[in-house]
Amino acid sequence: MKYAILVGDGMSDYPIKELEGKTPLEVAKIPNLNEIVKRGRIGLVKTVPTGMKPASDIANLSILGYDPKKYYTGRGPLEAANVGIELAEDEVAFRCNLVTINNDIMADYSAGHISEKEAKILIESLNGKLGSDRIRFYHGKSYRNLMIVKAKSREEVGELMKIACTPPHDISEQSISKSRPEGAGSEKLMELMTRSKELLEKHEINKVRLDLKENPANMIWLWGQGTNPNMPSFKGLFGLEGAVISAVDLVNGIGKLIGLELIKVPGATGYYDTNYRGKGEYAVNALKEKDFLFVHVEAPDEAGHNGDMRAKITAIENFDKFVVGAVWRHLKETKEYRLMVLSDHATPVSVRTHVKDPAPFVMAGSGLEHNGFEAFNEANAASSKVKFKSGAALTEAFIKG
Repeated sequence: MKYAILVGDGMSDYPIKELEGKTPLEVAKIPNLNEIVKRGRIGLVKTVPTGMKPASDIANLSILGYDPKKYYTGRGPLEAANVGIELAEDEVAFRCNLVTINNDIMADYSAGHISEKEAKILIESLNGKLGSDRIRFYHGKSYRNLMIVKAKSREEVGELMKIACTPPHDISEQSISKSRPEGAGSEKLMELMTRSKELLEKHEINKVRLDLKENPANMIWLWGQGTNPNMPSFKGLFGLEGAVISAVDLVNGIGKLIGLELIKVPGATGYYDTNYRGKGEYAVNALKEKDFLFVHVEAPDEAGHNGDMRAKITAIENFDKFVVGAVWRHLKETKEYRLMVLSDHATPVSVRTHVKDPAPFVMAGSGLEHNGFEAFNEANAASSKVKFKSGAALTEAFIKG
């Protein structure tokens, strides 16, 4: 039996006036997803537990079969695992975005999706000037970077974990004054963020970006802190050897921590220009060797954060054509398989951030009967009687049910 889970990050949405009250999923050309619905069952899943934030790390951890309330410690350590950083018990990993601040406004949470080369130089520069025996900065991918803090005591670890930090993509085009880190010890983070602004604004890379009318990476934004998680292997939970394909550090970090092989696809960027075709081709090749495959595509989520309706529709169509289509055609030629496609959460273009609404999913394959719907969209999923209270329960049913 072959199992594949394909995630279009944030592709679920709300009805949009400009689309005559339809969602991007309803207007997008997605023949492969619709065919899967016609052969399988569509439904809704609550990927984010009550009381937790609707973040991609929490949602994808849930989809992979792990209860976030039990295993989640923060985004930072997941991304640290992907870049090969082994956290000690006295270390806390923070996500460190390179952002654009304009007169106290979060103008761009990604600094114009700054290039790998530029981001690496800026982070190395900050590490040289702000780093110490207790603080280290690491480049991740584009604007997504890390800061590791070595605490002086267990008490300080607890203090760092309790600081209230806001993801920068949650406050796009808003004042940052009310969203700065808060709580005991937060002044240390604010000092680093303030000093980073003084240093980055003077850096030659940002002077050039301004000359080119590109958003400068003129400050760091610290959030998503966590300690090293302790999770059982995926094989231990489900008895399957598997792999992950994603351009996003947090998804790859989860995969690495639970013992899945990380498959790197050339040209996979985590943005609109990602190599969709390559992801589909590598996915098919992986399924020839592996029992389980998890493929994650970030582009729809980025379009949602940017409030870009057209880009979101295009991203969904590319996901369907090159990733879903390739895997679906391959699996149909096998005798025993199960395929599931879903949104990990919604990232509506109208609100430009994640929401807690249950996410639509469809699964098809061996032992799964059609439940009467003809198209993949939010309305059909909501009308379905198939509902799951958690991502972990959904994946348990998908693999073992």
